[in-house]
Amino acid sequence: MTGASSAGTAAARRAPRGSARAALIAAAHSTVRKQGYAATSVDEICAVAGVTKGAFFHHFASKEALGVAAAEGWTERARPMFELAPHTKLDDPLDRLLGHIDFRLSMLDGPTEDYTCFVGTMVQEAYATSDRIRAACEASINAYCQALAPDIQAAIDVHGAPEDVTALGLAQHVQSVLQGAFVLAKTTNDPAIARGTVTHLKRYVRMLFGDA
Repeated sequence: MTGASSAGTAAARRAPRGSARAALIAAAHSTVRKQGYAATSVDEICAVAGVTKGAFFHHFASKEALGVAAAEGWTERARPMFELAPHTKLDDPLDRLLGHIDFRLSMLDGPTEDYTCFVGTMVQEAYATSDRIRAACEASINAYCQALAPDIQAAIDVHGAPEDVTALGLAQHVQSVLQGAFVLAKTTNDPAIARGTVTHLKRYVRMLFGDA
C-alpha cells in the first residue's frame, strides 16, 4: 500500500509530457540559487522538476549542458520582467534608469534564493572549471548590461555626465553593485544589507547626473 501510494505521489508530481526540458531548467534555477552549482546533483534537479533521470539525459548530455541552457533561459526569463515594468514608460531616461534601480531594490526581499542571480551564483563556482558555463554566464550578464545601456546613453545625452562615463561602463557598474549586494546578503542571510548597497547605487547615479 505504501509503495503504491508513493508511486502515485511521484506520478502526480511528474512534469506534463513535453514540458520536461523547461521543468529541468526551472529546477536548476531554483536549486542552484538555493545551494550552489557544485552542491546540486542531477538527481536533485530531476526530483524538483518531477522528471526521470532518463528524461534528463534525453534533453541534456550532462549537468554542465543543463547549466549552459539554464544560463540562456535565465536571460529569457528576466527579459519580459524588466521590459514590462512601469518605469520603462517614463519620458525622462534618467527617471527610467532610477526607476530600474528602484525596481531592483523592490525585489530584495524574502529568502535569499528568491532574489539572488542564478548566473552570478553559478559563475562564481564554475568559471575556472567550465569554460562553457563561464561563457554562458558572461553572455547573460552582458545581455543585461546591453539592455540597460540605451537608457543610460539617453540620460547622458539629455543630462550630461563626466566625459569618461560610458553607457556600457555604467551598466556594468550597476550589474557589479547588484551582484555584490547579493553576495553580502548571503553572508548575513538578510536582504537589508543588499538594500543598503543598492540605495547607495541610486545616490551615486543621481549625483553622477547632477541630480543630487
